[in-house]
This record gives sequence, structure tokens and C-alpha cells, in this order.
Amino acid sequence: MLVELTSFTLASVLIVLLPGPDSLVVVRGLVRGGRRGGASTAAGVLCGLVVWVGATALGLSALLQASEIGYDVLKIAGACYLTWIGVRSLLSVRRTAEEVATEGDGPMAPEPVPGGGAGFFAGFLTDLLNPKVGVFFVSFLPGFVPDSAWSVGWTTFALGAWYTVLTAVYFVGLIALSGTVATWMRSPRIRRRLDTLTGLVLVGFGVRLATEA
Repeated sequence: MLVELTSFTLASVLIVLLPGPDSLVVVRGLVRGGRRGGASTAAGVLCGLVVWVGATALGLSALLQASEIGYDVLKIAGACYLTWIGVRSLLSVRRTAEEVATEGDGPMAPEPVPGGGAGFFAGFLTDLLNPKVGVFFVSFLPGFVPDSAWSVGWTTFALGAWYTVLTAVYFVGLIALSGTVATWMRSPRIRRRLDTLTGLVLVGFGVRLATEA
């Protein structure tokens, strides 16, 4: 079991470090809401992962993989959501430019995140509406379950929980490092560039998700 856990940890770290919609939406939360916005968005992503891990352990993700209609419906919903928040980021570039025109080019305060809800649900829905996450767990986790495991379901859940912990550690590091560039990120000029970049990439993720077989 130790060999499988070590191999799983190394593979998971590499996967977690790869940039994807989850990481990008957390960066967007940092840009728009500071550390609080980033932490709230990361919490939403992690809750989405927990849902997928539970579904995988119960075998529900395998049903999603087998159901072409269910997969396509969730895929289109996820693509529309990613595109929507990407477009919102692009539209915010114009608002930022208008604020600069009226208030000057000084540092901008982070936008308020009422109760953390906006950031949380952005992260949660980004993860939950991506069927590729469920299919990934169905394909990835079972390969690390040893034949000697006393319970395949519980071992799968434990591996998924460990993957979620590794993702949380990554997000904590990302949010901690954001403090060193917080003032830089609050510059209206940088803010516009980051909003434009994240908006375009999120729209790109949405289009790719919708068009992939």
C-alpha cells in the first residue's frame, strides 16, 4: 500500500500543478477579491472535488461516463458557465477603465465578496459542472487501489480525499504567495491585463470543453 500511495502522491502533485479551469478561477478570485476572494473560491473548488470523490467511491461517476447524454448535458452546462464567467471578466475590463478615468490610476481596493458566496459558488460550479473531473477520477483512482485493499470503495474515497488535501495545500501556497504581489495586482493597469487574460483563457476553456468529444 505504501508503494501505491507514494506513486499516487507523485502523480497527483504533477496533475495538481498543471494549470486548468480550477486554478484559473482561483486566480480570478484573487484578482477581484484579494486573499478573501481567492480563499472563498478555493473552498468552493475543494467542495466540488469532495462531491466528485464521493460520487466516484459510490460508482456514480462511472454511470456518468457510461451515459453519453448525461455527460453531454453536464459538459455543455460547464462550458456555458466557464464562458459566462470569462465574459464577465472581459466586461470588467471596461468598468476598471472607467474607474481609472474618474478616480485616477492609484491602487484599487479588492472588490467586496459578500459572505464569500460569490467566490465560493464560482469555484464550486466550475468544478462540479466539469464532467471531465468525474471521468478523470474514475480513470485515475482505481489504478492505485491495491488488490489487497479491504474495501475498494473506501480506499478509492481515501485516495480521492488525499488528492483533495494536496489540492488544498497547493491553493494555500498560491494564496500565501499572492500577498507578495497584492499591491501589484491592485494596480488598475495590471488588473485590466489580468482580467483580460483570465477572461480569454476561461472562454477558451469553455469552448474547448464544449467541442471536445
